[in-house]
Amino acid sequence: MTLFYHFDETQPLSGRLAMGVEYDGSRFCGFQRLKHAASIQQAVEDALEKVAGAPVRIHASGRTDSGVHATRQVIHFDPPVKRTEKAWIFGANTNLPRDVAIRWVKPVSDDFHSRLGALARRYRYILLNQISRPVLERNNVTWCRDPLDAGAMHRAAQALVGEHDFTSFRAAGCQSKTPWRQMHFVEVKRYGPLVVIDIQGNAFLHHMIRNIAGALVSVGRGVKDESYIKHLLELRNRRKGDVTAPACGLHFVDSIYDERFALPQEPLGPNLLAFTGEWTGERVLPESPRVTARRNLTFKKHVAPQQEASS
Repeated sequence: MTLFYHFDETQPLSGRLAMGVEYDGSRFCGFQRLKHAASIQQAVEDALEKVAGAPVRIHASGRTDSGVHATRQVIHFDPPVKRTEKAWIFGANTNLPRDVAIRWVKPVSDDFHSRLGALARRYRYILLNQISRPVLERNNVTWCRDPLDAGAMHRAAQALVGEHDFTSFRAAGCQSKTPWRQMHFVEVKRYGPLVVIDIQGNAFLHHMIRNIAGALVSVGRGVKDESYIKHLLELRNRRKGDVTAPACGLHFVDSIYDERFALPQEPLGPNLLAFTGEWTGERVLPESPRVTARRNLTFKKHVAPQQEASS
């Protein structure tokens, strides 16, 4: 996918559709629809309903927390009517608030499921490491005024790679049935005043990345040594863990699927990091029993709610 292309406005799309959604999560209480607060899901479903003229229910690749951003949240839905590519994108964006946008739409087979079929998910946590507080970037970074040793943070983070029990990094109210997750890579790099924690895994626990970020900042500040992360993993005790880093620095930047679905390729976000030049799909996904099992899964057109909730 290039940065610029023409949306088709002649051919109505049929069957299941996948969409790429970008949003600034600052004023939302997370992705999932809530009765008492604004959510990304409600905003997108309401916009799509106006395009379709009928209710639309979407399924997302991940449920981001309150205040967390996304540059490539992948959703799917079964549209009640046929509309063109341009109608879905332009129509939805016309009815969405300015902090949410549809980037692309693509027909997919009925066995595509944005949540259950995801092979991996990738996040970037951005720290602005300077003495003065952020102004232009204030909603998209976490400010740290103390000097950070990004090299020490990176070395400490390598203890997270592989399959582990992440109890020390899960929120107290996490509803996952298991604390085990597999991390494909964790990188910490400095780009001028920006320190970026880049992490990809099969899935994540509630607040897991923000808890990892909080612990890595302690290493970067020199408060803890490089064995700290490994030590926390081995403790398997959240009460002995570190602080939870703020949501504003966290960005959901990719959700990876089997190549047969041929989803659009686009630069990894956020645009604040566009100079790094990495595009979605450049890295080889490490094969594992978990990845193989997901590749072989097929899904019925309508997945039972209890099955989706347990993924």
